[in-house]
Amino acid sequence: MTSRLALFRGDDRYQNLTAALDAIADDVDLRSVDQILVKPNFVSPDHPLCATHVDATRAALDWLRARTDAAIVIGEGAALRSTWDAFENYGYRSLPDEYPDVSLMNLNADEAVELTAFDWRLRPLRLKASRTVVQSPFRISVGPPKTHDTVLVTLSLKNMIMGGLVNRLSPPQGAPAGNGHLGGSSEGLIRLSRSRVTGAMKHVYEALPQRLRYNAPLERVKMYCWSHLGQSSKRAMHQSFPVMNLNLFTLAPYLYPHLAVIDGFEAMEGDGPTKGERVDWRIALASTDWLAADVTTARLMGFDLDEVGYLDYCAQAGYGITDPSAIEVVGNVLPAEVARRFKRHASSHLQRRWQSPAVSQHVQQALVTGG
Repeated sequence: MTSRLALFRGDDRYQNLTAALDAIADDVDLRSVDQILVKPNFVSPDHPLCATHVDATRAALDWLRARTDAAIVIGEGAALRSTWDAFENYGYRSLPDEYPDVSLMNLNADEAVELTAFDWRLRPLRLKASRTVVQSPFRISVGPPKTHDTVLVTLSLKNMIMGGLVNRLSPPQGAPAGNGHLGGSSEGLIRLSRSRVTGAMKHVYEALPQRLRYNAPLERVKMYCWSHLGQSSKRAMHQSFPVMNLNLFTLAPYLYPHLAVIDGFEAMEGDGPTKGERVDWRIALASTDWLAADVTTARLMGFDLDEVGYLDYCAQAGYGITDPSAIEVVGNVLPAEVARRFKRHASSHLQRRWQSPAVSQHVQQALVTGG
């Protein structure tokens, strides 16, 4: 069994992505698909390097519109502040006017369905996910490759899962861009208060010297506080380094992308996913095997499969191809020609402690039972 992965390098972001999608077009069957979800990666509305460039999304839209008339939802649920601010700041607001039957959706305001993951004690943890994402017949992840502060790298799977989880602390759908007011209701005021508390805690934490920030006891305290503020299933995922990797693996069958599009024209290294440094990489990857795309990109960034817990678990479960000899790379450049070692996040020494006997037992049980 093999998977095909497109890899292109060039001086034009749009052309790189279009060429990558064209190269794997025969693998994409849209004949019975009536709605497509295109999921960019925003995280924050005011850090362009951390977000999916609008031209990357345009490349995907143009490629899709040449092949299908299906409705397309561009959906995202920002982790920090307002999704609508991000749509505005990153140039997405005009896309519904430019393309037929294309709409924007704040996934944080979508009707929710319940999924089950784990808390730090490995007890069942109920999470809310966007119904649109969970039930979408065809999900496309479009985003940049970045180093990360919890799971070393964030690529197509993590983009889809974390964006698909609901954050009710953000302003609701339809909130005016830049308006932090949540409507005056008691629920809105509670959300606003929690958002302000979270922001204050974040500023205090980031003001600490790096040698104090990135130690195991403080990381445990930070994750406990972050995951217990309520109303945000994104934050609730962050139970510990081992459990975060377990939770991504656990939710993968419900939220994986059917098509992974990785825009590496500009990537991020160091203190990602928002505060890292620019990497002028000028590559694009695409595959209908999201795991092959993520693992290959991680390897190109200098990460071995067994370093990244959630990808390693997904590989054990057989969610895709990870053996380089079984991945057919098509494009205009060889992987070895674009491989480089990305600078790690300052907390990477802690993130690598994702293995634990208790979590491994859960994973092995899931592999045996198939869920």
